[in-house]
Amino acid sequence: MKSQMNGFTLPYGLMTVLLFIFVCCSQKETRQDTEWAMLPFEKVNDVNPILIAGDGMFNCPILKQQIKWEEKDVFNPAAVVRHDTLFLFYRAEDSIGKFAGTSRIGLAWSTDGIHFNKNHEPVLYPDEDFMKVYEWEGGIEDPRIIEREEELYIMTYSSYDGKIARLCLATSGDLTHWTKHGPVLTDQFIDTWSKSGAIVGKQKGDKVLAEKINGKYWMYFGDTDLFMATSEDLIHWQPVLENGALKSVLKPRPGYFDSRLVESGPYALLTKDGILLPYNGMNLEEGGDPEIVKGAYCSGQALFDATDPTKLIKRLEENFLRPDQPYEIHGQVNQVCFIEGMAPYKNKWFLYYGTADSKIGVAVLEE
Repeated sequence: MKSQMNGFTLPYGLMTVLLFIFVCCSQKETRQDTEWAMLPFEKVNDVNPILIAGDGMFNCPILKQQIKWEEKDVFNPAAVVRHDTLFLFYRAEDSIGKFAGTSRIGLAWSTDGIHFNKNHEPVLYPDEDFMKVYEWEGGIEDPRIIEREEELYIMTYSSYDGKIARLCLATSGDLTHWTKHGPVLTDQFIDTWSKSGAIVGKQKGDKVLAEKINGKYWMYFGDTDLFMATSEDLIHWQPVLENGALKSVLKPRPGYFDSRLVESGPYALLTKDGILLPYNGMNLEEGGDPEIVKGAYCSGQALFDATDPTKLIKRLEENFLRPDQPYEIHGQVNQVCFIEGMAPYKNKWFLYYGTADSKIGVAVLEE
């Protein structure tokens, strides 16, 4: 048997060999295209969810009464390693706030990355302070954390006053006592909806330290497109602008898992290939990925230029984490895996994520 190819007649056996070589090369190219990414993360399904709502009590300084501050839901955690212990900062909601419960930030700790003990009270919460106007009574949401030299910890979070979410920042030297520094966007952008601040860092052992590029710190933020800001000191930030508006550096993609919106993950990581940004994507109700449930939140990864953090180089074609477990499919918000905490610990990468805005799960990558 012979096969016709571009006007030439080839023996069938040779045609089969050439086809085999083509397939192998294509597969190799596909593997090379994802070698920059952190893959594969495996969910620890035999223990997930690792954190659920609790009955801890807290004397709210605004309500002037004892409340069950985490009785409704716990989700969307940040993670950091200090003194060989992994700390988790998670969003917790009560059942009395009028905006689906008031959010506060709780603290849990672990010596294996899987089993956690909780602090009885939140460590960051709305108070009778200068931030009350931005934080009450929606609360303090969705922390992300990174470390600076000399054990100064930088936490970004969203304040919610019931109308506008604002990206804000707090610092701590011991992970327990936090100093609020106010909204990240100021001046003409003070009332701009902004969330999800992921600062660029670099792994150094079991730490991820904020890393300067071109003499500045960089932060990705946003929950529609992704935007950027820069800083000299990690406290005061200036947005990157284009024609007077926030410069978009990552957009949703029609037909993909991230067709409706993109939102920053834990932090961005400077690697040998560039700046790797894990992120969250939401699927459009119409015009999204037809193989994924409408409105589902899945996880992606993007790669930016190491010398120009605004320049996108690559992004994964497929999501690497998606809702497929009962506690990820059903909850306060159905069909959600939302990555927000990541830490190198005991020769593994631990990735923590909110499940259906109700509980917390973990996935692990072997280093």
